[in-house]
Amino acid sequence: MTKLFTLLYDKAMGWSRHRHAVRWLVLVSFTESSFFVVPPDVMLAPMALASPSRAWHYAMLTTVASVLGGLLGYGIGALAFSLVTPLLQQGDYWDSYLKARLWFEEWGGWAVLLAGFSPIPYKVFTIAAGVAVMPLAPFIMASLVGRGARFFLVAALMRWGGARMEAGLRKYVDLMGWIAVLIAFAGYLLLSR
Repeated sequence: MTKLFTLLYDKAMGWSRHRHAVRWLVLVSFTESSFFVVPPDVMLAPMALASPSRAWHYAMLTTVASVLGGLLGYGIGALAFSLVTPLLQQGDYWDSYLKARLWFEEWGGWAVLLAGFSPIPYKVFTIAAGVAVMPLAPFIMASLVGRGARFFLVAALMRWGGARMEAGLRKYVDLMGWIAVLIAFAGYLLLSR
C-alpha cells in the first residue's frame, strides 16, 4: 500500500510550521466565508497540532477572519446576488442555497449559528443572510458564536492531543485516508443509483 496520505500529512504539517502560515490561515478563513472552497479547518488543525500552545490564538484568528469574510458574503447577497446566482447554480451550491433559505424562514438568525456545524458551506449562509436582509447585529453575533464554537473545538482537540496525537495520526494516516476514500466511493455508488 502506498504512503500517499503520509506524504500529504507530512506536507501539511510542514506548511503549518511555515513562517507565513498565520497569514495563509487568515486569508483562507476570510475567503472561505464568501467564495473560496477550502475550509479553514484544514489549516487550523495542523497548525494547532504543531503548536498546541498557540491553538487558542489560531482559533481566535480563524473566527475573526471568518466572520469578517462572512460580512463580505452578506454584502454579496445583499448587493450583488444576481451576479453570483449563475456561480451558485454552476458550482453545485444552488440546492444548498435553497436549503439555507428554508432554514432562515424556519429559524431566522439561528440558522447562521447552526451553519458553523452544518454540512452546508458557511458561505451559502452568509450570502443567503444578505439576500434575506437579516439584521446585521444578530448575523455577526450568530456568526461569532457558531464559527467560534467550531474553530475552538478543533483547536481544543488538537491542543489536547498535542505531540502524542500528531505521532498517532502520522502512524495511521494512510489507513484512515484509504478508509475515507472507500467510504466516499461507496457513498458515491449508493447516491448515483
